[in-house]
Amino acid sequence: MRQDWRIIGLFVGGVLIVGAIVGGPLLYSIKLSFYAAESFIAPPRWVGFGNYLSVLEDSNFWDALLNGITISISAIVLQVTLGVGIALVLNRQFVGQTIVRALSIVPYFLPTVVACLIAQWMLDPNYGLIKSILASFGSSMFDWGANSATAKGTIVLVSVWIWTPFVVTCVLAGLQTIPVQLYEAARVDGAGAWKQFWHITLPGLRSVLIVVILLRGIWMFNKFDVIWLLTKGGPLNQTETLPTLAYRRAFLEFDLGGGAAVATISFALLATIILIYLRFFPIDEAKQGR
Repeated sequence: MRQDWRIIGLFVGGVLIVGAIVGGPLLYSIKLSFYAAESFIAPPRWVGFGNYLSVLEDSNFWDALLNGITISISAIVLQVTLGVGIALVLNRQFVGQTIVRALSIVPYFLPTVVACLIAQWMLDPNYGLIKSILASFGSSMFDWGANSATAKGTIVLVSVWIWTPFVVTCVLAGLQTIPVQLYEAARVDGAGAWKQFWHITLPGLRSVLIVVILLRGIWMFNKFDVIWLLTKGGPLNQTETLPTLAYRRAFLEFDLGGGAAVATISFALLATIILIYLRFFPIDEAKQGR
């Protein structure tokens, strides 16, 4: 009994610590969004919903929201599609399977700053690797950072490179739980590879994919590091998202209340989307369906 109480105490203590670490800054940010302050040491001035009205009337906010949605959906679609395809290949038996599986998750352990620096070096219009390759074929290199589409595409591709191994790992684990007998019975009934995937593999991966898409959606919508390291929201704020907008307003424009208001609105939007998503794709029902 004493050991059980110790375990319960450690669990409760851990929950309280994590709650304080996460909830404390969140509550402070919400409180700060109702004040006008130029720094954390300057005396704040109560403005009520003034910061929220200012943010919602700013066209940069709506552009940042649209950019965030576009980048997130594009990255998630590519990550899930590639992740499922790679996992299906790695789930088959072949020579060197263990080595290939290990190499497939290497990008996941690569620091984000390193991945972004490698991407910048490869895409540099003056001395980048891709420029050298194109020059050998007599072609010229364009400035990817000066174009909105290519800048967004680079952010998406770097995110796909880093995070697809996470999807591969989750899907590969899900594939291990699907009984082999189902595929054997399907082959006996004359079902081809596509029908096996559609009627056995995909339903078997439903719960895994629901969780993976949810997590990747949360992380991509809140993505700051990749965007800031690659484009800093440029060109002309064409890759600005809500996290970078909140940072810019709070720490570059010295509008802490406005930055906190952007962050709070972003949190509220994301929480709403998560609730709607779980309403249409409940995890418990997905598990029962398997």
